[in-house]
Amino acid sequence: MISARDISRTFGSLKVLKGISLDIGFHQVSTIVGPSGAGKTTLLHILGTLMSPDRGGRVLYDGTEVTSLSDSALSRFRNLNIGFVFQFHRLLPEFTLVENVAMPALIAGRPRGESFDKARALLERLDLKGRDSHRPSELSGGECQRAAVARALINDPQVVFADEPSGSLDSVNRQRLHRLFFELRDSLGATFVIVTHDETLAADSDTIIHMADGEIVSVDRN
Repeated sequence: MISARDISRTFGSLKVLKGISLDIGFHQVSTIVGPSGAGKTTLLHILGTLMSPDRGGRVLYDGTEVTSLSDSALSRFRNLNIGFVFQFHRLLPEFTLVENVAMPALIAGRPRGESFDKARALLERLDLKGRDSHRPSELSGGECQRAAVARALINDPQVVFADEPSGSLDSVNRQRLHRLFFELRDSLGATFVIVTHDETLAADSDTIIHMADGEIVSVDRN
């Protein structure tokens, strides 16, 4: 589904990624693991089109080379094809839960009624029925993070990228969120690429990508 070729990234004199090539399969949960400073988040941001690789690096989605798209074309591609879940939910505090979840659909130009109906359906699917009109400050951390997953799914993306999505959660909500990723893989055919330090999540994933010092040192497939 995703092919990355010769991905390097340098910040000043620091070379964070060193010529990485990688393939991500369809309908899989892939985890990226490694020590702090290995380059995991930088790789995730490049795969997710939030950051560009150094010259010569290429990222392709099902044959479409996204690294060659214009800024406007890339923004639209990202909105329609990619979802993001971060360590902290990043819900907008002034908006209700249903407004937060519907936001990417509204940005994509979908009708308001359709966007809100789908947002409510996703919230219900993620056990957040009845929370539509609540603001993030009125919810638990686990509820906010599930809402962030709903937001990531609103435009039926090809892939969802998650950066330490359970890092701020307690053990119960962490396990619940991890189960949710696998349930969504199975029920929606979604693809997830997750940076994590959680060994249990990594062990259960379809593919484990081990990184160290800006390079991939091994790839394990379950």
